[in-house]
Amino acid sequence: MSSRIERILIIDSDERARQELDRFLESRGFYVSSYSDTGQARPLFEDQPPDAIFADLGNDQVRELVDRLKVEERVVPVIMCHAASTAGEVVEGLRAGASDYLMKPYRDKAAMDDVLSRLLDRVRVGRLNHVYRQELEEANRDLRNGINELQADQRAGRKVQMKMLPDEHRDLDWLALDHMIKPSLFLSGDFLDYFPLNDDQTLVYIADVSGHGASSAFVTVLLKNLTNRLQRNLRRQSSDDILYPDRFLERINSELLDTGLGKHLTVFAGIVSKRDRTLTYAVGAHFPMPILADDQGHCRFLEGSGLPIGLFEKPDWQVYTVPLEGRFRLILFSDGILEVIPAKSLDEKEQRLLELVSTGRHTIGALSEALGLEAISELPDDIAIVTVTDDVVANQNA
Repeated sequence: MSSRIERILIIDSDERARQELDRFLESRGFYVSSYSDTGQARPLFEDQPPDAIFADLGNDQVRELVDRLKVEERVVPVIMCHAASTAGEVVEGLRAGASDYLMKPYRDKAAMDDVLSRLLDRVRVGRLNHVYRQELEEANRDLRNGINELQADQRAGRKVQMKMLPDEHRDLDWLALDHMIKPSLFLSGDFLDYFPLNDDQTLVYIADVSGHGASSAFVTVLLKNLTNRLQRNLRRQSSDDILYPDRFLERINSELLDTGLGKHLTVFAGIVSKRDRTLTYAVGAHFPMPILADDQGHCRFLEGSGLPIGLFEKPDWQVYTVPLEGRFRLILFSDGILEVIPAKSLDEKEQRLLELVSTGRHTIGALSEALGLEAISELPDDIAIVTVTDDVVANQNA
């Protein structure tokens, strides 16, 4: 018979029986070590455990041996070798933890081969389980390391995103601007910005990138980079695209398509004019539309529609203009705000949002409190809010 790799340990005080079993197992190709008692054998099965143990021990000793092997998490079957006179003795030995029972004296070779066959099945299963467990532990370690590295990258990415945002509270010559952004994950697919273009005009926009995670966050970096370049172009008088909301959306669309990321986004971009007291804007499928409120308590959603950014080669966007009569408040939202409003239909959610603003909750703090945003530990979607307020109104509220 060909040599095997399985290692067998025999523990039996009967030297003659021990030698007989040793010869039988070696004839079947096993590596065999034999000892007269557990004390002598212990260094072997503690330092380098065998694949199986054949032992002529009492039930208590077998139980102790099996328990020790369990504690050490070693899957080593113990075959009890004993001259049992009744079936009850065999049952008691198995209850003590023995994997199988071999009757002494060893006359029935066929029965011994049956025991070996069952033993080999157990050993093979045990080895496979050991290999699978090691592979699983290694995979878990790699997964934990990967997750830790990913979280570190995401934390770094979030810091970069937060630094790209404008100051939360910014007072211009006649406008007060404020914002809040709450990512549902480490990184946000929502983005916003506002800044003066000249002494008369101020640009404000809010964008919502499709999906979540790093790829969506990358698009927000693209947006910030683009707006910075367009501002530099305006100062150098090489391009005035940023002065026109529709051309601003065209530039975003062109650059996003060039990336080949397969991402699209919705955008609301508006320019507030101090001289004309107007808001000129274009809509790239953004929803919900901003709310415009006046100092008389009247508020409404702005009207307008347009194609999303990043899906079409040469789309056209319509430009809208509304007057800003008296003291006004302009509030922009990403669609994540609708996810936290407890209403059944979309119309009901929009109506609830309009009611909140019309009843005086027109600041970010008041809206956040009314919607319980701080109490929500896991947001279903990113939430972004921008408020643009006539500076006189802002000072009165302060």
